[in-house]
Amino acid sequence: MSAEPPVISCKNVWKIFGPNPEAFHKQLTPEMSFEDIRAAGYIAGVKDVTIDVHKGEMLVIMGLSGSGKSTLVRCFSRLHDITGGTISVDGRDIMSLPEKELIELRRSKMGMVFQSFGLLPHRTVLENVAFPLEMRGQDKHTRRERALEVVKLVGLEGREDYFPRELSGGQQQRVGIARSLAIEPDIWFLDEPFSALDPLIRREMQDEFLRLQNMLNKTIVFITHDFDEALRLADRIAIMKDGAVEQCDTPDQIVLHPATEYVRKFTEEIDKARVVTAGALSKEGTKGTGDPVDHSTSIKDLAKVLVHDKRKTIPVAKDGSVIGALDRADALSVLLGDD
Repeated sequence: MSAEPPVISCKNVWKIFGPNPEAFHKQLTPEMSFEDIRAAGYIAGVKDVTIDVHKGEMLVIMGLSGSGKSTLVRCFSRLHDITGGTISVDGRDIMSLPEKELIELRRSKMGMVFQSFGLLPHRTVLENVAFPLEMRGQDKHTRRERALEVVKLVGLEGREDYFPRELSGGQQQRVGIARSLAIEPDIWFLDEPFSALDPLIRREMQDEFLRLQNMLNKTIVFITHDFDEALRLADRIAIMKDGAVEQCDTPDQIVLHPATEYVRKFTEEIDKARVVTAGALSKEGTKGTGDPVDHSTSIKDLAKVLVHDKRKTIPVAKDGSVIGALDRADALSVLLGDD
């Protein structure tokens, strides 16, 4: 991961809901279960979470309904005040910020997209996208120019004067994304933005989202309950249950080495060969012979090589330099689904 300080740093964070959460928090220990806390009349929305988000990273937070993923992200932006622990953004403790500075931080650095599009029905696409700039007090010409830029960026050029009711669900979601991008945020929070879309449009929006991220290199926290979506989008995945993070790691490591039984159940139906890359199986210091394979190639895409190539170890390269080698037998085990 990046050697730079994290953009968001979350240390031992609790968010307790109940009659007197601050007093109850003093009695808490990490060993107390979700059920122990509920028996005392409280709910642990977030339970002793420590996690960092790095510059340019896409961290996907996933879990079932009620797992705490949306609550955690609302803590990141202080839409929820936390009960215990610390959260810093660019090195600043957001819990200590006065309201005026907190509002400015959100306006200048954070973009948010939610499942419900929240478009203003009586404003056009362009007016919806320009709305946060209007709230900033920017003049009409400046905000129109910026709105036109991001409308083009999300592929809605030619529909600037349409009203939301004249757009498909996928197009409405693009307007929501464009509106959040208009303020040029460094940090982008997306809470299940595609879950209301049908599967085909959802896939198209994922493609569009990956294209935008490749262009813009934002720091992104993306919430989903769909493991396939998480695997497709994430640099790292944090899997939550009962307010706690069960595991946070790269997609291939979560699939290869689930930390808990709960995580294992999430991964058991996944085609590991589609997720695991040559780089994930590569061992430093191990030598192979012959032409190397690229570290980012999935084991599934290497199937023909693995079946027909008789080398015991195959060199793995990154950016043209060999970084190690993978054991062909290990790769075949992943390909064939052997445990």
